[in-house]
Amino acid sequence: MPQGLAAGQKRRAPRSRSGAALMLAALACLAPAAAQAASTITVVGDARVAVEPDMALLSAGTLSTAKTADEALAANSKAVTDVIAAIKAAGVAPKDIATANFSIQPQYVYAQQSAPKLTGFEVRNTVRVTVRDLKILGPLLDKMVQSGANQTSGLTFTLSNPDAAEAEARAAAVKDAIAQAKAVADAAGVRLTRIARIDVSTDRSGPIMPRPMLMKAEGARMAVPVEGGVVELGARASLVYEFEPQ
Repeated sequence: MPQGLAAGQKRRAPRSRSGAALMLAALACLAPAAAQAASTITVVGDARVAVEPDMALLSAGTLSTAKTADEALAANSKAVTDVIAAIKAAGVAPKDIATANFSIQPQYVYAQQSAPKLTGFEVRNTVRVTVRDLKILGPLLDKMVQSGANQTSGLTFTLSNPDAAEAEARAAAVKDAIAQAKAVADAAGVRLTRIARIDVSTDRSGPIMPRPMLMKAEGARMAVPVEGGVVELGARASLVYEFEPQ
């Protein structure tokens, strides 16, 4: 029996070192790769493009009140029919006229220590109009008021085809980000190697007209003065650059 072993014990075979050696070799290979992981900087460029609008979106309609729902509905239907006829007569295509909202609401008077008293009904009917020729916008507003429109929910100017302006804004935003990255690299004394990631987004904003109540004017008639201003389209570009020491 080998010296140093108790009775019934067996000498264990030497443990193989091949698995541990392979693991150490793999870690040795990964270490340089981790040490050589690319360093990055992130820059964000912004740009805005102002374009004259060529289209307007308008929502307007009529509010009618009467003692009964039938009377209020009849009066409102007559008024809206006249308003739509005036819109078409001004040169707006039927496909650019759509009902945006319709409602019938009871009207009550509330007094202390008594039940609410029904006094009548209110009918609202609103149409949304797309105006593709801004030259007719002023006369159109005047015709709508004269035909019976007594409410408006806003007038917004926009672009029928914003693609070209958006592309211009995106390109300008990317150029702005590239210029920033070069300036940062020069200041830090490093060399840009490649763009690892690009994220670009666009947004639109434009002037929105105030929301006055359209009132029927008397006396001499003139077209409603309207100024479209400009529509602004913005873009933002986020660039991730890899760099290395010079």
